[in-house]
Parts: sequence; structure tokens; C-alpha cells
Amino acid sequence: MRPIGSAEELQRRRLRAVELVQQGESPEDVARFLGCGRSSVYTWLKLARDDLGALAAKPHPGRTPRLDDAGRERLEALLLQGAKAHGFRTELWTAARVADLIERHFRVSFHPEHVRKILKRKLNWTSQKPQRRAKERDEAAIDH
Repeated sequence: MRPIGSAEELQRRRLRAVELVQQGESPEDVARFLGCGRSSVYTWLKLARDDLGALAAKPHPGRTPRLDDAGRERLEALLLQGAKAHGFRTELWTAARVADLIERHFRVSFHPEHVRKILKRKLNWTSQKPQRRAKERDEAAIDH
């Protein structure tokens, strides 16, 4: 199983392990200190002897996103048109409405909770609660 961390962090950990062993620390102590297996330290030492560039971690590509950067830009443009422009009764965007919009325009189905993550993490849109006001509210009387 791949350890947690970016490719750069993993490479830095490998180089640090080699450096510590070269400074006289035992591979067992280095493994315990860095939170890895002793056999990993020995593997890194062997790779460092052969070629120091072999310790470079390869980026983990992960799954190809179903909504790429261009798709997210297009989605944001659609959202900025407003909910009424897409046939909804009010201007309020909900995760379910955005999921429906994505399915209609991109032919991709997302769970509303995942749509929330896309909006927050990728588009930097935050959840907003509409202000509740009484229907009987008289704005003119309040202003007076």
C-alpha cells in the first residue's frame, strides 16, 4: 500500500533515511523513526548506491476526473447564469440542483454530497443559507 503523502514528501523521506544510515544510525532505528519498514530502508540504501535518482517518487495519478478543469470552468459559467435560467423556480442553488445541472449538460452523474465538495474545493463556492423573512413583512414600514 502506498504511504500517505505527496511524491515530494515520500522522496524526502527516502533521502532522509539514506542520509541517517550514512551518518551511522542503524536501519532499524531509522525505520522506527520514519515510520516505515526496515526492509524499505535497506531497499532505499541499495537504490541510492546504484543511482540516487532512483529514490525519486513517482506522482500518484489517481483516477481521471469525470469533470476536468475545462468542465469545471463551464460549470461555473452555467452557475453564474443563475438557477432560474436553467428552469428552476428560485435563484437558490442546492447541491441536488447542481447535480441535476451537471447531469443535463455533461452527461455525468454525481451524488449531491460530492457536488458540495466540487463546489467548495474546486470552485471555491461556499454554502449559503437564504435569509428567512415573513411574507407579511412590510419593508416600507420598516424603513420608516
